[in-house]
Amino acid sequence: MSVDNAAALLAEITRLANALERLAGPPPAINDWSAADCFVWQPVNQRLHPVRKPNRVSLKLIRGVDHVRDILHENTQRFAEGFPANNVLLWGARGMGKSSLVKSVHADINASIDPDLKLIEVHREDIASLPALLDLLKESGKRVIVFCDDLSFDHDDTAYKSLKAALDGGIEGRPDNVLFYATSNRRHLLPRHMMENEQSTAINPSEAVEEKVSLSDRFGLWLGFHKCNQTDYLAMIDAYAEHFELGITQDVLHAEALEWATTRGGRSGRVAWQYIQDLAGRLRKPLDRA
Repeated sequence: MSVDNAAALLAEITRLANALERLAGPPPAINDWSAADCFVWQPVNQRLHPVRKPNRVSLKLIRGVDHVRDILHENTQRFAEGFPANNVLLWGARGMGKSSLVKSVHADINASIDPDLKLIEVHREDIASLPALLDLLKESGKRVIVFCDDLSFDHDDTAYKSLKAALDGGIEGRPDNVLFYATSNRRHLLPRHMMENEQSTAINPSEAVEEKVSLSDRFGLWLGFHKCNQTDYLAMIDAYAEHFELGITQDVLHAEALEWATTRGGRSGRVAWQYIQDLAGRLRKPLDRA
């Protein structure tokens, strides 16, 4: 074989090898569990991206949801200690601290009893990749909370079937070292009109609705969050102001906070935090939420 023919053959082999690599996709990542206690699931290369500085507040700063806070904390602590616990759906009013509570409870438990509990966030659009994630987690030797924020499903969206199987179904079932926590504005994760449409067009209406509603039944705990009253709203404001040492009289603080809530169209934990950010900015005070 001539030198030119050998070079051409080598170039063709290299081209084919590169094409096969592109078709195969990137290799699975080597995940470092020691890098952080919070991760974000990246299904393309099956990577757990470490989040070294999570966006969360101290648990003591979350006010107005004491009852559900205590239930979630107890459930999470039992799981961290190796005892049975339930999947949890936190549902209800916007801005009342559902996702903040999950992250804060996780941090509080890791700080108090050192169980090395991991929190992995799965984005809504990656729900279909849950089987691959569970395969990775069941061999990890870690206790893990898989967390999906603002979970809901629309018409013709079949990803909820993957979640149903991951929560309880299938031959293997959910690994003992994994819990699912999800937040949603909807208790049944589906808009009411969608369930009504299913009921009106199905041959057996009750079975059509049952298929949709049964997803939320996979969560053993439903924790409801409701709009806060003025007393709870001001308690949130006072707690933030004291924690961050903002140095403003309570009369002025309350007057401004109530005016802020009026301009925002309602009271919630999110509105309280937005006001505190505005106040701290005007006072030129930093806000360290850790």
